[in-house]
Amino acid sequence: MKTKVISMAGAAALVFSCTTAMAAETIRVTLQLPETHSIGKNWNAFKEIIEDRSDGDLSLQLFPSAQLFTDKEVPEAVGSGAVEAGSAVLGRFAGSVPAAEIVNLPFFFRDEAHLRAAVAKGSPMREILDNAILEETGARVLWWQAYGRNIYLNNGDPIKTPDDIKGKKVRTYGKVPGWTVEALGGAPTLMSASKQFLAYQQGAVDVGMTGTSGVISRKLYEVMENMTLSYDSAIELVAVINNNFFEGLSAENQKIILEAAAVVEKQLRNEVYSGEDALVASVEDKINVVRLSDEERAKWVEATASVQDRFVEAAGPVGAQAVEAAKKM
Repeated sequence: MKTKVISMAGAAALVFSCTTAMAAETIRVTLQLPETHSIGKNWNAFKEIIEDRSDGDLSLQLFPSAQLFTDKEVPEAVGSGAVEAGSAVLGRFAGSVPAAEIVNLPFFFRDEAHLRAAVAKGSPMREILDNAILEETGARVLWWQAYGRNIYLNNGDPIKTPDDIKGKKVRTYGKVPGWTVEALGGAPTLMSASKQFLAYQQGAVDVGMTGTSGVISRKLYEVMENMTLSYDSAIELVAVINNNFFEGLSAENQKIILEAAAVVEKQLRNEVYSGEDALVASVEDKINVVRLSDEERAKWVEATASVQDRFVEAAGPVGAQAVEAAKKM
């Protein structure tokens, strides 16, 4: 297993200063999102289960809103043991596991049922990716955290076709989303989710890529006028734990953690996908919601068709295996 050394002295010092008197089996969690977001609530649901079932032998402390690390730092921070656990967009692991960005392939999953089957615990695609992340980073995937489907935000004339992206600077959250932007004629800018509000407010980028839940939790409707429901790809986070820490726990506590992870993963996915329409409806009085026609969507599909081939070529054998596994679902 490959391990990395992390040089984030300031953040690491803050982590340890907050936990001097804590028990050895306290799980410190770094999260870039607010605790009120569905991902924060998901971690707290996990916390409640493990603390209850372990009779206090396990405890969890959540550090939300990027207090410790931004999402791009999570793979290294958790893998090295600078913090026990955390959440990050799956694509943040692409530096070590290029295949991790398969969920960001535009229009790759046929529908919600296909996506659910492909990302389910124990599915061939999921096993390939989870194992690769553990081997390459030292971070064990506990569960996948559904965030929703990708949408675009902008000011001025709303985005309806690829021509509306051309020449625009677009906030992205991974390499493959960046390739999608390039295929659409835009210029990608990789940016942590926590930096979006200020970037949009100051005009640092013209367009944003995110999920509907982020529009609400980060109040992005205050700085963007239009929300285009492209729904071209899935946004998935992963909840990871340092593998050395996990393996140092008793077999009983490991079992408690894995069982709790399975419960909260299912809860969150059902909540996100059943509630996406409601989330959109809740902000329609604050932002212009743009729904693509079949003709407009067809133009997006055609414009981004090359991204899958580019992904397979760049992601190597693991990427090709993951693509084939997902296609067969």
